This record gives sequence, structure tokens and C-alpha cells, in this order.
Amino acid sequence: MKTFILIHGSWHSAWNWHKVIPILESKGHKAIAVDLPGMGRDKTPISEVTFQKSVESICKLIDSLDPKIILVGHSKNDIMISQAAEYRSAKIEKLIYLAAYLIPNGKTQSEYSAQDVNGVLKPYVTRYPELNAHTLQPEIYKEGLYHDCDETITELAKLLLSHESVESGITPLELSEEKYGSVPRFYIECTEDKAVTPFIQRKMYAETICQKVYQMQTSHSPFFSKPEELSSIFCEIATS
Repeated sequence: MKTFILIHGSWHSAWNWHKVIPILESKGHKAIAVDLPGMGRDKTPISEVTFQKSVESICKLIDSLDPKIILVGHSKNDIMISQAAEYRSAKIEKLIYLAAYLIPNGKTQSEYSAQDVNGVLKPYVTRYPELNAHTLQPEIYKEGLYHDCDETITELAKLLLSHESVESGITPLELSEEKYGSVPRFYIECTEDKAVTPFIQRKMYAETICQKVYQMQTSHSPFFSKPEELSSIFCEIATS
């Protein structure tokens, strides 16, 4: 049995993984989905959320678990799993990056996002400077995030997506080869992704080498559109 910690992407929360968790559990694994600070059911005011607080919340969960864990991240918030791996490398067995920002030491997520000129989300991001936060406009949900998902997912998103702190995207990662570099990395590319496009995904995993790269012919949200296939990849990585 392996223990997976599942980290959601921008504007989302633990509900991302509601189709994946029962599949992993049916294979004998344990899966824990996280609401990052200020997201989902976590009631931290969004104006008080920082990158460091978010990473510390992941580390606190890791510390509460006995076995080594497999840490999975989606999209922008893979920056969190990278930094957590620097702090808790001895307790993390593997890192899985799903359609993810795989950012090297000293760089920020926003630097790589700026290079992804064909992504469709940016014109639909509303900024709230007084909260140091932003959110995504609902009219882009289907095309940008869920084009191969059931319509019910888009409707749920209209009720569940929330603001997100800006600060994490402009915070440089602090990673070392000794700690972060000692944890095996795996990447899952989504080849029809319109949010984090294949161009920028490939650039990142070419710069930061992973043990293996998988490809899924999906949108940005394979946990909704192809949860069985995604879970099978997770299980393959777990036993590799």
C-alpha cells in the first residue's frame, strides 16, 4: 500500500480528486486530497495566504503520516510540492507532476507562465489588488479547463472555484540537488491542454529531467475526464 497526497491547482480545491480517490483506494492505496490555505473548505482569509504558509500546510500533513508518501501536484501548485520536497525529502518517496509547473531553483512560476503565450486563460483572469488575489472568469471554464469533461463538471466549477493568492506565483523556489534533487520525479503531460499548453510543459520537463514522462490525450483536467487512466499511471509510478 502506498499513501498519496493530492494537491489541487489554481482556483480549485480537494474536490478535484473525487473520482481518483476511490479508484486508488480500490487498488489498496491510501489517498488524501488537500484544500490549500484559503481554498475550498479552508477558511484562511485569502489576503493572508502566502506561498510559505501553503507549503507548511503540506509539510504538516506529511509529518502526521508514518510511511513515506507519494506527493502529487496539478498545474500551478506543483511549485508547492517541489518546495515541500526540499523541506521533507526524507519522507517523500516520489513526486508526480500533472500538467504542471516544474520550476527550477531560483525561478518563479510566473516567469514560465509568461512564456506560455498560447494558453487561453490569461485574458479571463480577474485581479483583486486589495486582496493580493485573482480568480478565473466562468466563461472560460469549459474551453480552458474541461473541454473533454462532463458538463456537470463545468457547472460544479461555477459553484466551487474561488480566489487564489498571487504571491505564490512570484516567489522564487529554493531547491537543492541534495534534498529536492534526491526525490524521484515523474511528469504527466496532457497533450490537449489549453491552460498549461504542451509547449510549456515540454520546455519544463526538458529543463528539469524526470525519471519518466507519461502522456495523456486530455484537457487540463484528466482527473475528471479520464480518472481510470490517470489512476493507472499513478499506480504504475507507485510500483516502479
